[in-house]
Amino acid sequence: MAESNLNGIKVAILVTDGFEQVEMTEPRKALDHAGAKTSIVSPKQDRVKGWKSTDWGDSFTVDVPLGQARPEHFDALLLPGGVYSPDKLRMNADAVAFVRAFVEHDRPVAAICHGPWTLIETGKMRGRRLASWPSLRTDVRNAGAEWVDQEAVVDGNIVTSRNPDDIPAFNRAMIELFARAGGGTRRAA
Repeated sequence: MAESNLNGIKVAILVTDGFEQVEMTEPRKALDHAGAKTSIVSPKQDRVKGWKSTDWGDSFTVDVPLGQARPEHFDALLLPGGVYSPDKLRMNADAVAFVRAFVEHDRPVAAICHGPWTLIETGKMRGRRLASWPSLRTDVRNAGAEWVDQEAVVDGNIVTSRNPDDIPAFNRAMIELFARAGGGTRRAA
């Protein structure tokens, strides 16, 4: 992958308890391997707990509490899925404002599975093409977007995907998008 150099790119990973663990850990590994600096951002202060398919998973350190996170300090955003985390985040005004800032400033966003719920809540998805877990199809359409049943869909600076099986394609599309958009969005530390 020639365009996979993400050196200097800072990626916020917005989650709270109940994110689908593999949808955070595998994209994070791919981003870190490509040279990005990833940070878990959360409304929780210290640790967040993943969800492994049918039961609670591992705990992860919160790098930046949401109350201290500034969108302008990051170049890109990752929104993992799982049901619990995205559902809690879309009901959190600060989380929605954080995501909206990325969309409004045309910074790249990657969302998988139920992750697009928080994108939808921004009110900025009208006219977009989004993939997601199939149960979000009506939510996507009600937001004025087109629901697409594909493993990775890139629309402008947003890449979305359906489920954990799509992670390899999602990771490729995410890294290409972040690399392409990163040159113009890198922030000063």
